[in-house]
Amino acid sequence: MHALQWASLLLTGSLLAACATSPSSTGFDPTSLVKGVPIPGSQGYPTLAPLLRQVTPAVVNITVDSRIPREEHPFLNDPDFRHFLDRMGLPIPEIDPSERRRSQGSGVIVDAARGYVMTNEHLLKDATRIQVTLKDRRTFEARRLGSDSGSDLAILEIPPVAIRPLPLGDSDRLEVGDFVVAIGNPFGLGQTATLGIVSAVGRSGVGGSRLGKLIQTDASINPGNSGGPLVNLAGEVVGINTALIGPTGGNVGIGFAVPSNRARAALRAVTGQRGP
Repeated sequence: MHALQWASLLLTGSLLAACATSPSSTGFDPTSLVKGVPIPGSQGYPTLAPLLRQVTPAVVNITVDSRIPREEHPFLNDPDFRHFLDRMGLPIPEIDPSERRRSQGSGVIVDAARGYVMTNEHLLKDATRIQVTLKDRRTFEARRLGSDSGSDLAILEIPPVAIRPLPLGDSDRLEVGDFVVAIGNPFGLGQTATLGIVSAVGRSGVGGSRLGKLIQTDASINPGNSGGPLVNLAGEVVGINTALIGPTGGNVGIGFAVPSNRARAALRAVTGQRGP
């Protein structure tokens, strides 16, 4: 048997073993991946398509319009420009309210009946307008309910939607080597899924000590993935993607997510309910 065939069998066995668990509350039965191998039309190879069909409708793109803070303005923050104005006796001009920036990120619907969407707090900095776009391209104006700066998480509210929300799994049960899927909106391209494993748990020292202990994964996380879910093969959210380490700002296989158990606590704190 060729090496490529052996590798395919090993990958198949790993995926099947990882998926052989009880049905999750998403309605997706992970054992169907076992029952469906070989899956018709897939060239006989294993696929995560059934899982992604179930979970991706609850993953959203988030567009944030924000005013450029004075301290970040490219001209008003230039000491030579400010010195020139001072020498000429001219006042420091006010920032034109039309000078705004637009950033994009991701989020996940955690309570469809109430329209609760979880995302990263840092994505909403200085936000003047927040829009949430579903996979089916429906777009809603979102209201910020609150945030938990200690975990870099925030909760948005949109109108109730008829979409199955993603349940928050038990991140304390994660082990190094567990398969995970990161779903989000990298570089504003639109919804994208990447597969990897849990590289480490309880990783600290990322972003100083502010973010606490995080999940490390090699599933590709890039700018725009912030706020999107890290999902296990049972269709449960085990983390909220929040940071990456890369010399050029792009993915090098080192990404981080806030554990779902902390996300659950943040949801309860912001909404005042027990949450999922």
